[in-house]
Amino acid sequence: MADLLVKPVGETGKVIAVTPQSAGWTYVGFDVHKLTPGSVASGETGDREVCLVFVAGKGKVVANGEALGELGERMSPFDGKPYSVYLPGNSSWSVEATTDLELAACSAPDTTGSKQVRVIAPDGLGQETRGKGTNVRYVTNILPETDDTADSLLVVEVITPGGHTSSYPPHKHDQDNLPAESALEETYYHRLNPPQGYAFQRVYTDDRSLDETMLVEDGVTTLVPKGYHPCAAIHGYDLYYLNVMAGPKRIWRFHNQKEHEWLLNA
Repeated sequence: MADLLVKPVGETGKVIAVTPQSAGWTYVGFDVHKLTPGSVASGETGDREVCLVFVAGKGKVVANGEALGELGERMSPFDGKPYSVYLPGNSSWSVEATTDLELAACSAPDTTGSKQVRVIAPDGLGQETRGKGTNVRYVTNILPETDDTADSLLVVEVITPGGHTSSYPPHKHDQDNLPAESALEETYYHRLNPPQGYAFQRVYTDDRSLDETMLVEDGVTTLVPKGYHPCAAIHGYDLYYLNVMAGPKRIWRFHNQKEHEWLLNA
């Protein structure tokens, strides 16, 4: 099993790189590029689909030789909804930063090759509030299950206020057992506000053959190959995370840990 905590390497360029090979799984890939004005990130999707998420900052996007213009609006992931770009397999892309830019590249297998390049604007994104009390968190759906413009990818952002829990009560989605549960690998890309803060995430299975509790600092990525994966944000520091999920079927069905399911009705 790969190390479940992926820390950024360097301050500019590709600072996070998760491939199916490095993660020891099959579907999800995840990169983060940190660019200064005038610098460029680029790639070829090959047999995978990619969703570029403008975590913070702006850049000029070219996809398959077509200029899509300058995208990006917010300068912090804690300030509004993101711009994103969906790219199917066999596509090329480049982004030239026009401000300091934090760009995430989420990827998974392109199973049909039938989708089209698409700009996903903030005003088209659905938002929802989940939980109650100190389990409240705020969700922005970028590529939800209800959006059929992707083949494999499920992409969502969540902001958890300081002192709150998230992905809680603990749930898992590691069994291909529909309609009760779907099998999905998952990454969490974490940011903290203010950035010197920290949070916690635990990833564990019922039999505790996997049981890791991680200190989450600004800019790290956690891997969830299986098991439950709750987060806790400490007082005074809001937690943002960008989730990427993919598996054999593009369906999100989860199983709550039985011992803690009573919290849903508390």
